[in-house]
Amino acid sequence: MRRLKIFTWHVHGAYLYYLSHLPHDIYVPYRADRSADYSGKWGHIPWPDNLHDIAAEDVRNLDLDCIIFQLPKHYLSDQHEILSEIQRRKARIFLQHDPPYEHPTDTPHWVNDAEILLVHVTPFNDLMWNSQNCPTRVIDHGVVVPESVRYSGEQARGLVVVNNLASRGRLIGLDIFKQVRREIPLDLIGMGAECIGGLGEVQHKDIPAFAAKYRFFFNPIRYTSLGLAVCEAMMIGMPIVGLATTEMATAVQNGISGYIDTNVDKLIGRMRELLNDPAKAKVLGDGARRYALKRFNIQRFIDDWNEALYFACQRNQPLMDRTARASA
Repeated sequence: MRRLKIFTWHVHGAYLYYLSHLPHDIYVPYRADRSADYSGKWGHIPWPDNLHDIAAEDVRNLDLDCIIFQLPKHYLSDQHEILSEIQRRKARIFLQHDPPYEHPTDTPHWVNDAEILLVHVTPFNDLMWNSQNCPTRVIDHGVVVPESVRYSGEQARGLVVVNNLASRGRLIGLDIFKQVRREIPLDLIGMGAECIGGLGEVQHKDIPAFAAKYRFFFNPIRYTSLGLAVCEAMMIGMPIVGLATTEMATAVQNGISGYIDTNVDKLIGRMRELLNDPAKAKVLGDGARRYALKRFNIQRFIDDWNEALYFACQRNQPLMDRTARASA
């Protein structure tokens, strides 16, 4: 596959980092104030050289192959403000990060266009969204961790990794985190963690080594996509405890890679077991890493994205040919 020029927005920093492992040039827009979605290569993530900053006002001058939308406003308004008419006829993909937050099964997706490929990041999301006329495919997460970092688990505490947990409420499991923390020693890291007694933000590149010493990883989130932090923890060989909802129900196997349940009291009991039995935690962590190597390896992620890009570009060619003939 030839090297492509892809345009997208900076929405989820960690996902953009893994997306930039693709062997293509990816352009992200910035504005002077580095505002949301227009921050470019901003932040502490070690961005690779194939990810390019471009001023929002210069985007329309790019010779692009594909546009990747990630939020409704990208598709509904932003594209008409910063993309040229020719760019808006290029291959288009909508990358859907989350499950539907309105009605869980009957919410129609904002994109109802048979010429746009809708990419879901989990099979659960694909199952729940009403994708209407869009062709869809699922691209599971792919992650990398430093080869030198592996789970040790010597610290008899659990770790939670969630950004802005205090302001995101029941959806992200604020109440569950507080309930569990009353009975189990837990540390919280992520943006805004300090305001509810957490440790604060840890840079993305440092999270695997920071997490490795904790006995288990706890995911309190009720309803969202599968978190990249969960995948990264599994990849270093860390046992996972979480709710048996959304894609977590397929990612973690009870007694093999950790424990999931919809009964929080049962999960608390499992956490106590792990705190008292580091050898058992190590066995579960080994199971988590085996699973992660199979499902979340970065080469599989790259291959899946290349197939999606090829599909989108190939099916877009007849449209571009028709447009060219019409303007001739």
